[in-house]
Amino acid sequence: MAKPLTSNWITEQCKAAGFDKVGIAPATDLEELALFPKWLEQGHAGKLRYMHNPKRCDVRELMPEARSVICCGLGYNTSHPRSTETPLDPARGWVSRYAWGGDYHFIIEKKLEDLRYRIAAHAGENFQCKLYVDTGPVLERVYAKHAGLGWQAKNTCLIDAELGSFFFLGVLVTNLELEPDTPPPDQCGACTLCIDACPTEALATPYVLDARRCISYLTIELRTAIPEDLRQPMGRHVFGCDICQDVCPWNEKSSPSDIPEFQPRPLNGDTLFHPSLETLADLTEEDFRRIFKASPVKRAKWRGLQRNIIVAMGNSGNAKFRPTLERLAGSEDELLAEHARWALDKIYSAREKV
Repeated sequence: MAKPLTSNWITEQCKAAGFDKVGIAPATDLEELALFPKWLEQGHAGKLRYMHNPKRCDVRELMPEARSVICCGLGYNTSHPRSTETPLDPARGWVSRYAWGGDYHFIIEKKLEDLRYRIAAHAGENFQCKLYVDTGPVLERVYAKHAGLGWQAKNTCLIDAELGSFFFLGVLVTNLELEPDTPPPDQCGACTLCIDACPTEALATPYVLDARRCISYLTIELRTAIPEDLRQPMGRHVFGCDICQDVCPWNEKSSPSDIPEFQPRPLNGDTLFHPSLETLADLTEEDFRRIFKASPVKRAKWRGLQRNIIVAMGNSGNAKFRPTLERLAGSEDELLAEHARWALDKIYSAREKV
């Protein structure tokens, strides 16, 4: 016989599965879901075609029987310095903090499977559930806000008063009728540090991100040439960007995670924390597949990462990269060759100013 399930019991099971934050959102019409099509119409999604899936606006399009969305958060912060605290080194690049370790999709999914098993064992045969970790057309951040996991900040990240914004999200869409939590109030106040710090001005309007200008989009999702006017503002970033989170005062309170998988992974005598550009540039496609197996970095693909490394080398002004860039400027791959020529021009210009 099915046992009665309460929101408190669900929360206990989420904690037992290893999550830091838990909340429940209703599978109903939410204001932010209605605003999403307008964001798409304005072109802010760039070439992210998958964002246009109409099912993204309502989980009931994925599961008509859905009544609740169980939202789970897992912190990934580490004790390593932030990008804004790490001195510029012309020989090194920057990889976003979330990608230093293992692929969060697998880590979160395993915990969600555990949670699904726990609930199914008590819910009875009528229990229905689907889980998502950036793996389907679900606006997890919107549901997580309404589940009380945080408020949407001006940089569009979700902020929790304890975890800051350094946490991953996973959701279970279920037919269980559960008592929803209450969204927390917006505590950004008059602060605009994230907006002011963005080097590409991707946050021209508070609470609205133009992905086309975001360094994370440019270095991970964009498969074609990076617009020339955005290359220099990218600085040393080769995969993702943490700037708008690193300047956020709420992240000063974010405690480091003790999960080993979130620590920087080794990289040929180095690590993914502030890695050597030369070491990254020397990676063959086979090296890339081996080193970044089960890593978020594989999302950029070898070609994309090489393109990003070339831009970072150009921005460094470091003449030691000239041999590498000259070799790449002669590449049969025109995407890499064109970026390499641009980078060489940057280095020559830097030398002329000395």
